[in-house]
Amino acid sequence: MRFVVVTGMSGGGKTTALKMLEDAGFYCVDNLPISLVEKLVELIAIPESEIDKVALGLDVRADMRFEDAQKMLKQVKSKGYPIEILFLDCDDNVLIKRYKETRRIHPLVQDGRVEDAVHQERRILHDIQKNADYVIDTTNLLTRELKAELDRIFVKNEEYNSLMITVMSFGFKYGIPSDADLVFDVRFLPNPYYIDGLRNKTGNDPEVQDFVMACPEAEEFLDKLTDMLNFLVPNYVREGKYRLVICIGCTGGKHRSVTLANALYQRMKEHPGECGIHLVHKDVDKKHG
Repeated sequence: MRFVVVTGMSGGGKTTALKMLEDAGFYCVDNLPISLVEKLVELIAIPESEIDKVALGLDVRADMRFEDAQKMLKQVKSKGYPIEILFLDCDDNVLIKRYKETRRIHPLVQDGRVEDAVHQERRILHDIQKNADYVIDTTNLLTRELKAELDRIFVKNEEYNSLMITVMSFGFKYGIPSDADLVFDVRFLPNPYYIDGLRNKTGNDPEVQDFVMACPEAEEFLDKLTDMLNFLVPNYVREGKYRLVICIGCTGGKHRSVTLANALYQRMKEHPGECGIHLVHKDVDKKHG
């Protein structure tokens, strides 16, 4: 039997995760009354039960004490049932933006602000996130990347990567990303923007990559950055960090930063170790003004 409780921040992707687990063969139940959860687990645990994989969605709601849900999970676990907790997290600013864009109502909003509701929910969920078996941060994840991560954990049964690394290129003229953990400035490298034939290309094009990486300092920077991350990442994992955003910036976020972010991503992808990794080019499609 495999029983997975899917919870996390509202707007963080719980509904999407449940649909993906359903496609993977899980019997999915959303917002089951707390008093019935233990009975459901007992029924699934019966040897002759036809259902052997269940995913239960658990949300924070204004009409429910979440402490009761946590007590229930501890009680069921204490009886020897193998319950796993999947927590979907997301940056507060991104959650607030999602609610404003979709005009959905946060479950904890009454007459207050979405910002206050998000902060209140994070306080409520602090303990269950701390004790979760899996924490997936969806701040910068594409839908296909979330599916790949869920498949890896719950279908292929591969080892869980406790740290998700985002390698992000950006342009300083648009501001440093608010979720950045580590920021590196590559404006010391020659700028392809001033080269005829390269201005309208990006660091995703071979011509720009060749121009940037032909500079000896680019390779040296990449070697030193890789060496530092080889030291930092295992220590972050040891301390329980589950999200690391590495930002590489140039003036417009189109040439140098994209080239170096691509190169770093490829190096880290070849030797993933204890982390998952994905790539984001924040400002590559913006036009220089």
